[in-house]
Amino acid sequence: MDIVGSTPFEKPASLATTPLGRVELVSGGGAETRLNPQILELLAGDADPAVAMAGEIGSMLKMTVAGRCVIASVHSLGSEGAEIVARIAFLGEGVLDDAGHISAFRRGVTRFPLPGTPVHAVPSPDMHAIFSAGNVPHVEIGTVHPTSSTRAALLVDAMLGKHFALLGSTGTGKSTATALILHRICQMAPAGHIVMIDPHGEYDAAFAGVGAAYDVSNLAMPYWLMNFEEHCEVLLTTSGAERQTDADILAKCLLAARQKNRAADPVARITVDSPIPYVLSDLTNIIQTEMGKLDKASNSAPFLRLKQKIEEIRSDPRYHFMFSGMLVGDSMKSFIKRIFRLPGEGKPISVIDVSGVPSEITSVVVAVLARCVFDYAIWARGQAQHPVLLVCEEAHRYVPSDRSTNNGPVRKILERIAKEGRKYGVSLGLVTQRPSDLAEGVLSQCGTIISMRLNNERDQAFVKAAMPEGARGFLDSIPALRNREAIVCGEGVSIPIRVSFDDLEAGLRPASNDPVFSELWSRTGDEDALVEHVIGRWRNQGR
Repeated sequence: MDIVGSTPFEKPASLATTPLGRVELVSGGGAETRLNPQILELLAGDADPAVAMAGEIGSMLKMTVAGRCVIASVHSLGSEGAEIVARIAFLGEGVLDDAGHISAFRRGVTRFPLPGTPVHAVPSPDMHAIFSAGNVPHVEIGTVHPTSSTRAALLVDAMLGKHFALLGSTGTGKSTATALILHRICQMAPAGHIVMIDPHGEYDAAFAGVGAAYDVSNLAMPYWLMNFEEHCEVLLTTSGAERQTDADILAKCLLAARQKNRAADPVARITVDSPIPYVLSDLTNIIQTEMGKLDKASNSAPFLRLKQKIEEIRSDPRYHFMFSGMLVGDSMKSFIKRIFRLPGEGKPISVIDVSGVPSEITSVVVAVLARCVFDYAIWARGQAQHPVLLVCEEAHRYVPSDRSTNNGPVRKILERIAKEGRKYGVSLGLVTQRPSDLAEGVLSQCGTIISMRLNNERDQAFVKAAMPEGARGFLDSIPALRNREAIVCGEGVSIPIRVSFDDLEAGLRPASNDPVFSELWSRTGDEDALVEHVIGRWRNQGR
């Protein structure tokens, strides 16, 4: 019987082994096939969803070549006469056992099919073999589309070793997917070390059982941990030549203030960047002393500007989480142990809620946290390593594509972690809804990209350019993904997959649900007390 275009068409005795069509043209990365629409129509009613979807966009096909089974995905469809023209991209190959099933599947193709090679559907048992993580450390996050039972696994060491990015438009379930992945990692590694930057206060409740939550009320981040560049970001208010003058004065006075502390005694060489405690009043006194040494004709404005800014910050209650007088002692050890979960005591994640941090210094706070992670890893090299995963929500805020944005320190440290972090055991997880606003160099350093639906064409194009593999059929389906679905490409998966995320228990989800307008606008009553309560919190700048 002719496989394609037989007339009249006869129903085959066994659909499971019936070829769907044949290979027509072959290139290095894929092939063009001709499929029989009548056989595809018969398969559409199969009980196995993987077989039922054979020939559709995103589905998988297999071809036998010299005892090996080559797997490919369908990325575009057309028609030519009575036949369906399907263009496919090669994904990998496996070995066929005696029963005709796939085993020992590996990414990449060594033997290519020839024109005329029959093309078959990939049933669920073969899908299990293709996507099985085996004994490799992994976490399961959902099911592989279109199956209902094939589990989707992320290879933890490969994903964290080369960074990852989770992308998706607002409302696609991005925050819940982030929480799901981190929960599964916490379950696998209860002695791990994860630091999460949470800009909206969404994740505190989600990780209450497996993590420690810090915000402006209990973060207690010492101001003296800032390096010189971060000090400049906070204390300097000028630009151009004036800023350089102010910076020179600050560098001299800051170094003198650090040298006054007893903790500086055993340190052989102190620089302006050394994390040595100092007292703010010492810094202002040194500035005053330096100003007193000026000739009367000299300009005292830079000294006055610095003194005024320091006094302003000391008196502003919004900055007390960082510039409190209680933070002068050498609390570096306790701070590092708290934030990095050393020891974690079964709670491996620190959620740093920066929603209450004044917007002017949010980027500096994130910069200090990220730099502490990286510097600790550098100076711990050669010791017992404690790799740290740093997860940044709303990452485009801190590493924007526009270099003119005023966030130098945080951009610099995150770019450095992206480039060098894996050498020192620092992994970076970027979560963003606007990948096109993210610095391209940082996204391209992410070995695993998890892309949920992206509605913006610019974002779609940006992600396609940054994807580590040419999984065209999967990438083209990004705009058509449903909520809680994603395309996963890169080091963290054996081959690119479309995954439907598992349901996350209500108590483990972040507080990121959208308001239900139709329901909330139908409620009335007690508005007076509500407004009074909100105004009280507003004025007290507290929750």
